[in-house]
Amino acid sequence: MSLTNTLVNTTIKGLTHILCRIDASELTQVPAQGPLLLVANHVNFLDAPVMYTHLQPRLLTAFVKAETWDNPVMGLLFDIWGGIPIKRGEPDMAALEMALEALRLGKIVAVAPEGTRSGSGRLKRGYPGIVVLALHSGAPLLPVAYYGGENFRDNVSRLRRTDFHINVGQPFTIDPGGQKVTRLVRQAITDEIMYRIAALLPEEYRGEYAELEKATQKYLKFI
Repeated sequence: MSLTNTLVNTTIKGLTHILCRIDASELTQVPAQGPLLLVANHVNFLDAPVMYTHLQPRLLTAFVKAETWDNPVMGLLFDIWGGIPIKRGEPDMAALEMALEALRLGKIVAVAPEGTRSGSGRLKRGYPGIVVLALHSGAPLLPVAYYGGENFRDNVSRLRRTDFHINVGQPFTIDPGGQKVTRLVRQAITDEIMYRIAALLPEEYRGEYAELEKATQKYLKFI
């Protein structure tokens, strides 16, 4: 890791601990090595710096909307972090290949199947791009859920620290069982993944996946 990377990470981690009370104890469950797809909800801008700095020394990358590089400061930060620019709303084969290469190198690739920030912390419907990446790579998936960060702006304005919680679930792989992976099957697998994230959240944050009794595990093989 470069000196610049170390300085940036140390500074940002320090700032997040000043502004937040971060419960990261369950991150000890993240495997210490090997390729991994970390699938998580996406609340706001706080998710990325907290996760990136707290998963060190594991090498981590993530999909970042391409428009982020329109901002020179944010573009520089995600260059330092090795973010993968992705064009939203269309198939982006270049981004997919970059993610596959990162997994081949044994990195963690963080993916938010919701595709955008929820703002409220309540889950939105997941998009099936994660299924394509998982099937092409064969990498295990690890569900992770955050909550509390949605209160950050309000807390800062009131000079309060924010409680930021991180919950980690059980890893699994995807197995279509020889079935043709159609568009409907991809969405079904995506929903199974999203229910694993929802199960890690308090009820009020589960959003589109609030009815856990509807969750299935047909395509998931737990490790």
